[in-house]
Amino acid sequence: MNNQNLTLHTDKYQLNMIYAHWKLNRHNNVRVFDAYFRKNPFKNGYAVFAGLERIVNYVNSLNFTEEDISYLRNQPEKYDESFLDELKRFKFTGTIFAVPEGTIVFPNEPIIRVEARIFEAQLIETALLNFMNYQTLIATKASRMKLVAPDDSFFEFGTRRAQEADAAIWGARASYIVGFDGTSNTQSGKQFGIPSVGTHSHSWVMDFETELDAFMAYADVHPDNTVLLVDTYDTLKSGVPNAIKVGKTLEKRGYQLKGIRLDSGDLAYLSRKARTMLDKAGLDYVSITASNDLDENLILNLKAQGAKIDSWGVGTQLITASDHPALGGVYKLVARKEGGKYEPVIKISGNPEKITTPGLKMVYRIIGKQNNKAEGDYIAFTHEKIDNGTRVEMFDPVHTYLHKFVTDFQAIELLQPIFEKGKQVYILPTLDQIRAYHQEQLTLFWEEYLRKLNPEVYPVDLSKEVWETKLNLYQSKMGATASFLKDFPLYNR
Repeated sequence: MNNQNLTLHTDKYQLNMIYAHWKLNRHNNVRVFDAYFRKNPFKNGYAVFAGLERIVNYVNSLNFTEEDISYLRNQPEKYDESFLDELKRFKFTGTIFAVPEGTIVFPNEPIIRVEARIFEAQLIETALLNFMNYQTLIATKASRMKLVAPDDSFFEFGTRRAQEADAAIWGARASYIVGFDGTSNTQSGKQFGIPSVGTHSHSWVMDFETELDAFMAYADVHPDNTVLLVDTYDTLKSGVPNAIKVGKTLEKRGYQLKGIRLDSGDLAYLSRKARTMLDKAGLDYVSITASNDLDENLILNLKAQGAKIDSWGVGTQLITASDHPALGGVYKLVARKEGGKYEPVIKISGNPEKITTPGLKMVYRIIGKQNNKAEGDYIAFTHEKIDNGTRVEMFDPVHTYLHKFVTDFQAIELLQPIFEKGKQVYILPTLDQIRAYHQEQLTLFWEEYLRKLNPEVYPVDLSKEVWETKLNLYQSKMGATASFLKDFPLYNR
C-alpha cells in the first residue's frame, strides 16, 4: 500500500494544463509552488502537519503505466501520441522542501515548497494537497483532544465511520503522531506499528443467554486482556456487577480484569458510580474507558463534571473531523525561473486573505534564548541571511504598526529538503521519532497559543524585503502609483 501507484490521482485540469504547456513548448520551464492553508481549523490556534510520508511514497512511485496511457489515449481531449510518449518517460526531477511531520504550523506560511518543471509541479498538486489536507486536519483534531486530557489514554476507533479505507488507515496514523495510544484498525497497526486494541461488541453479549455468561466466556478466551462492555442491558444494575464477578474470578486464576467500557448514557454519572463500585469490590486497578461520539468539547465537559474515566475511545468525530471537514490547504505559484533567476509572482484577489506572498521563501521559527519559547514565525526570502543573535524586526503583515525587535534568539529553519533534483534526500523518521518530535514542539509554545478556547493569535511575520516585494507586485498589477507605499506605517519607522 505504501508504494501504490497513484499517478492518475489528480484532477483532469492538471493533465490538460501540462498538455497545453507541452504543446507550447513550456513544459520544461521551472516554477515554484507553495502549499499552505489560510485559516486554522476548529477555531484552533494552530495545526499539526502530517502526511509527508505518504507524499514521499507518492512522488517516488510516480510512473505512467501502459494502462494509464491507454486510458488517456481514449479521452475526449485527444492528446497527441507524442505527448503520451512523453508521459511514458515521465519522472519527477524536481526539488521539494517541507516541514517535518509533527511540526506545529500556522496559516499562510509555506508547509511545502515545490521547485520543478511545470510539467511535474502541476501534476502533483492534487495528490499532495489531498494527503496534506486530510492528515493535517486529523492530526490537529486529535491534538485538541489530547491537550484537554493530557494524562489520559486515547484510542482511535473510527474505521467504520471513515470515508473509505485509506482515510481510516492514514487517519489512525495521524492521530498517533500527536500522542494517541493506539487504534482499532489492525491494518494501520500492521502497516505502521501502531498498537491495535479492541474489546467486544454488544452483539457478543446478546449472543449468550446471560450477560454474565458472555463476560465469563470472553474472559476465558482473553484472561490477560479482558475489557468488558457493560452497557448492553443496564450499566449499574447488571453490567458493572457482572464485571466485578468476572474480575473476582480472574483474580482467583492469577489474572486481573483490565477494564470496563461505557458506551452510552450519562458518562460522567455512570463513570463515578462505576468507579465507586469497583473500588468497593477491591478492583481499584480496573480502568474505565468511555466511547460514544466523543470529541474534545465533550471530553472537556466530562472532565469538568468529575468523570472517572481513564481512557477515551474516539471514533466518528475524529476520523471525519465532523465540525470542520476540510482543512482548505492551497497550492499557489510563487515564482518563475527565467534566465537562471527566480522571478516572484503574485495572485491578486478581491478577498485580501487570498492574495499570495511571492518568491522563494524560508520559514524560520524564532526561539527566544532566555525562555526557550517561540516568539513567532518569520518568513524571509531564501537569499536573506537570518543569523542567530542578529536583530530581527517582526511586524504584523496586515497591521504593520504592530512590531517588535528580537535580538537574543535561535532561528530554526522549518522547511527541510525532501527531494533534490528528483532524488529523495530526506530519511523518513520512525513514527516514534515523529511522536517525540511533536512533544518537543509543544514545549516551545506558550499555553495561550495552544488552548482550545479563544487561543491567542501566534505571530507569522514577513521580512521587510518580502513585504515590500509583495506590495510592489500588488501595486504593479493593480496599476497604482508607487507613492501608495509611503502611506504605510512601515516606511515611517
